[in-house]
Amino acid sequence: MMAVAAKPANRSDEAYLAQLGARVRAWRESTQVTRKELALRSGLSERYLAQLEAGQGNLSILLLRQLAQAMAMPMTVLVQEQADRSPRRERIALVGLRGAGKSTLGAALAKSMNVPFIELDREIEREAGAKLSEIFALYGQDGFRRFERSALARVLREQPRAVIATGGSFVTDAQSYESLRGSCYTVWLKARPEEHMARVVAQGDLRPIQGRAQAMDELRRILNERQPLYALADATVDTSGKPMRRSLSELRSLLKNLPHTETATETVA
Repeated sequence: MMAVAAKPANRSDEAYLAQLGARVRAWRESTQVTRKELALRSGLSERYLAQLEAGQGNLSILLLRQLAQAMAMPMTVLVQEQADRSPRRERIALVGLRGAGKSTLGAALAKSMNVPFIELDREIEREAGAKLSEIFALYGQDGFRRFERSALARVLREQPRAVIATGGSFVTDAQSYESLRGSCYTVWLKARPEEHMARVVAQGDLRPIQGRAQAMDELRRILNERQPLYALADATVDTSGKPMRRSLSELRSLLKNLPHTETATETVA
């Protein structure tokens, strides 16, 4: 089935189509579905999906329904429009691989803002009534994601102001990540692979790389695969080679200077 791309009427339309395109692209990347495969599932052409992901599409309701069904995503989630960024600054969400500093910096940032600090993994355990290892053993990856979505929805409902630290693989669930990005100002805490490894080892926690001879290669692979998803965050703070106080200062400065309208992704080296 062919679809014709129409020119957006104004900047608001352009921004919405960019959001929609990013949402579809993030879903494909997180599920490892090729554009060709999604085209076959949805009945849309690969060319049109490429236009859509570039923010140049304009789907009818029926075509949106086909696409949502092909992505196994509720249509309301696919088409929801992100709110203006200014209210979202009341909730700061940190994403990134383990060892980036989410727990340490998140707790310090929350204290400085006088808001609750929430580790989403602990909320998932609360939701399931079990430790993470038990959740995976009992319910598998799909069950974990269900508890994660439920825990996130509860946190967003109960906490109008907070600093939220997500798990390292959180960004691989397109639905949860889109919900987070629509409700919080998201920051990718970035670090070099060697620093991720050193910090995880210092914490005494080698999951999920324990016992692997090529642990560093595995970490680099995971970081490389997830980088496009982490990069969808509103801003990036590089914590490599910096003491916690400096990274905290950079993070606070970034948040203090947030514009009142939507801007491009910001990076602090």
